[in-house]
This record gives sequence, structure tokens and C-alpha cells, in this order.
Amino acid sequence: MGMSPANTQRQRRRAFIGATTGHLIEWYDYGVYGFLALYIGKAFFVSDDPTSSLLASFAAFALSFFIRPLGGLFFGPLADKIGRRRTLITVLVMMAGSTFLLGLLPTYASIGIAAPVLLVLIRCVQGFSAGGEIGTITSFISEYAGPGRRGFATCWLMVTAVLGLLLGGAVANGMTWALGAELMQDWGWRIPFLIAGPLGFISLYIRLKLEDSPEFLALVEAGQTSKAPLREVWQWKRSIALVFFIITLHSSIFYLVLTFASTYMSNTLKFDSGTTLLYVFVASLSAALVMPFGGAFTDRYGRKPFLMVIGTLATLAMYWFFKTAPGATPATLFWPLMAVAILFGLYASSTYALMSELLPTRIRSTGIAMAYNIPVAVFGGSAPLISTWLIKVTGDITAPWYFYVGTGVASLVALVVLRQEDFVACNHAPTQERPVGTALADSQA
Repeated sequence: MGMSPANTQRQRRRAFIGATTGHLIEWYDYGVYGFLALYIGKAFFVSDDPTSSLLASFAAFALSFFIRPLGGLFFGPLADKIGRRRTLITVLVMMAGSTFLLGLLPTYASIGIAAPVLLVLIRCVQGFSAGGEIGTITSFISEYAGPGRRGFATCWLMVTAVLGLLLGGAVANGMTWALGAELMQDWGWRIPFLIAGPLGFISLYIRLKLEDSPEFLALVEAGQTSKAPLREVWQWKRSIALVFFIITLHSSIFYLVLTFASTYMSNTLKFDSGTTLLYVFVASLSAALVMPFGGAFTDRYGRKPFLMVIGTLATLAMYWFFKTAPGATPATLFWPLMAVAILFGLYASSTYALMSELLPTRIRSTGIAMAYNIPVAVFGGSAPLISTWLIKVTGDITAPWYFYVGTGVASLVALVVLRQEDFVACNHAPTQERPVGTALADSQA
């Protein structure tokens, strides 16, 4: 590309900052919504049964995830046709804008049934933009990183996701502590959403200054961008299926640690709010801290063996967590929760890199958007809803383990059938990207 190493390094650093700050906004929103689900349930879904209000609030949370695949189908091909940068700018405006609007919504008491309808519509816009974000940003970062560094580079997207959720949780819980439950229910719940406005503006300013990824620009220069990514992506059906199932565990364990564990400890195990908050923050930070080590490790030693070992241990840890729950005290639940959190951090450290290496640059954003968003919707966003429903139906507080262990087994089966031939020659050359039958795949998968 004719750039000096210093320029390349500077562009790479700027790309990472621009991508991750916008990513932070997306996950800040989900963190805020997850932690304020109780207040939102009471404000928008009026019911005599608090559990029904909470279920309705979680259903709205889950719905935004089921819209994600549609966003992926729209924005994924767009990123492969017009570029990663322009698509990232568009989805950021949609995400930050809709989150800000959520903070201005009138409640059920003000406008009746129109309130939950508007809430659901805004959640759909958020889900639509989030669906476009993931395929685009993963492609953007992995293409800037280049061969041999994708694990370490893309793991920071996961670190940012966790930190965004923690920031959302810190703002929501800090305000609850400062204002008290009554004022929080009256108007305080709005403030964390309104904060997304100025945060989004700052991130937009940074993203507007970015250049597109070197790999995409090389395709443009060679005239080899895909004209019909949605049609072309079906040539990679096996890769899409592998990504789908490998992401299944990633999705469920992510939302177990970062959203459902909080509700489970508070509502089901009756831990006090201080303990619950502390545990979720410690678990989430621990997960974020180990991610860079996992990403760097798989860059050097390979992804498949690492993910198989960690995936097996993570599945066992989730079983341990729920089986410890009956009669659990904060002391007895701490170590099962920490085991789940650390294994989540290690597993999620390398899944984005793996996705990037299973799909070629021409249709990478489209392929990831399709293969990632559906399991996130089915096994991630709906995890709190499914877990709450399982407990309600069975009367057994350990019942969610069936769901979580099932997701672990699905991912392990996909990792077992993953083979060297599934990886593409993911280097900066735009030509001859196709499945390879030899050790051409960089990073040795």
C-alpha cells in the first residue's frame, strides 16, 4: 500500500480506538437495560405480578436480539460492498440515537399501551444496528491486525463489550444508590440512556476520521469487491455452520455472566444487592482481564485445541454453578461463578479471530453477520428469558443448567469437526481467497 511502518502503526492504533469506542456504546446500552430491567418492567409493562413484568422486560431485551440477524443481513453485505468504515458510522448513529430516545420515552402511566409499543420499536432499532455492527467491526479489526495477530487484536472487542456492560451497570447501579428506588422508578432510570447521546457523538467524531481496512482497500483497488455478497456467501455454507455452533457457547455464557447471574442471585437466591453487584463486577472484570492472554496464546499455539479444552471446562463450570445454587450462600457460590467467568473470558478471547479466519475478505462481514447474530439471538439474548421461564415452569432453581450445558455441547461438537481445510488464506492479497487443503491458513487455526 506504499505506507511506512510508522504510518501503518498509527493507522492501526487509530482504527482500534475508533472501532472500540463505538463498540463501547453498543454494550453500554445493553448493560444499562439489563441492570434497569426491573424499573423498565414496572414503567412499561404494568402487571400485578412482578415476575410477569420482569419477564416482559426481558422479552423486550430478547426481541432486540431477534432483530439482529435482519440488521446483519442488511449491513453485512453493505460493509462488503461500500466498506467497513461507512457502515460502522451508520450503525453507530442508529445505536446511540435510539438509546438516547429510549431515555425520553413516556411511560405506560402517561400514554398507555403506546408506551411498551414504542419501547419495543426502539429496542428493534437497537437490535438492527447491533446486528450490523458485529460483522463489520470484527472484519475491520481483524483486517487491520493481519495474520498472526488476529486473536490478540479482536479479543479487545470482547474486552470492550464487557467494559461497556460494566460501565452501563456502574452508571445504573450508582444512580440507584444515589437516588433510591423511588426516584429511580420515577425518572432516574432515564439518565443512563440519555448519557448515550454525548458518548455517541464523541465516538462518531473518532470514526469519521478512520480509513477503511487495508484488506478491503486492496480489494477495491483490484476491482474484486463482491457485487452480491448475500448470494456469494452461500458458497461458504460449512464455514457459516461452524461459526454458528462455535458461537453458541460464547453467546450463552456471555449473558450468563453479564446479565442473568445478577437477576438470578437477587431474585432467586435472595442475595442482597451489594453482594450481587460486587460479584457481577468482580466476575466480569476477571473475564476481561484474561481475554488478552487467551487471544495472544491462540495466535501463537492455535485456536482449536485451546477452545476445545476451555469449552469443555466452561460447560462443566456452568453445570457446577447451577447445581451449587440450592441453599447457596455468597461464600459457596463465589468460586463456581468465578470459574464460569474466567472460562468465559478465555473462550470468548479467540472466537472473533476464528470467525475471521473461516471466511474470506470479500464476504467476511456478510458471513459473520449471518453466522454470529442468529446464535446470539437464540442462545444469548434469550438466555435470561429461557432461564427465568425454566425456573418458573419446573419450580427447580437448577433447571437453567439444561439450557447452558446444551449450548456448550453444541459448540464442542462443532470444534471437533473443525479441520485445517476449513480455514481460508487470510492474508492481505485480494486474489485467490478460497478454502485451502494445506497449512496455508495463517495462525494455524
